[in-house]
Amino acid sequence: MESQPARQPYPSDVSDDEWAFVAPYLTLMTPNAPQRVYDLRESFNAVRWLVRTGAQWRMLPHEFPPWSAVYQQTQRWLAAGVFADMVHDLRVLLRWAQGRADEPTAAILDSRTLQSAPESGARGGYDGAKRKKGTKLHAVVDTLGNLLAVHVTAASDQDRAQVATLAAAVQDATGEQVEVAFVDQGYTGEQPATDAAAHGIELIVLKLPEAKRGFVLLPRRWVVERTFAWASRFRRLARDYERLPETVAGLHFLAFACLMVQQLVTLISQSP
Repeated sequence: MESQPARQPYPSDVSDDEWAFVAPYLTLMTPNAPQRVYDLRESFNAVRWLVRTGAQWRMLPHEFPPWSAVYQQTQRWLAAGVFADMVHDLRVLLRWAQGRADEPTAAILDSRTLQSAPESGARGGYDGAKRKKGTKLHAVVDTLGNLLAVHVTAASDQDRAQVATLAAAVQDATGEQVEVAFVDQGYTGEQPATDAAAHGIELIVLKLPEAKRGFVLLPRRWVVERTFAWASRFRRLARDYERLPETVAGLHFLAFACLMVQQLVTLISQSP
């Protein structure tokens, strides 16, 4: 590997304790493989910095490995699904730490619309409710807000049409453990309920009070909104800057892997 000069750390850098957890997921070949030129930890730090700050690939600071090397390594990680695997295992550990069963029996579905950028505009659609052209990110979380599944479509696609895909992904991630899913009124109708039931999930639509005044928190539903707020801390995820929908989904798993491994390390450090 090419030696890198010492640099000042960024707030986004992975800590030693976090690296001890994530390194086995990221090591797709042996450390002394002849193909490896740049330090794997520095490549991971670089992509963490990019997702956190929202910069362009070519704008990576020079003290990191070259942007092209970081980009290629990130694409290998995304293709291998290492960030999704990381999130799955972290979710189990965090649930266990809070006295929960390893896998959830309840989930929450929702979507958010990301404004298009020139790179992603070709697949963008118009979301009439949000009055925004872009990409719609459909997400499923457990009742603690931990990510279970992500699906990316054009913003013009209806939420209710994605239930079958999301239900299948959730059951695959949890080993068929989810029994109920809470949704908002955008999922009302016979077809979404049928699609969910086909995967053993009862869809429960939570409705707003008929005479509401101001902002009203719905039971269970606020959890997924908090998850979207967590994602908004990562500026690369504030808009859709990616050419491929798989990259959008993968970077969301990366962001939550960063949040969850930090939470796990904090819990361990505070335990007696």
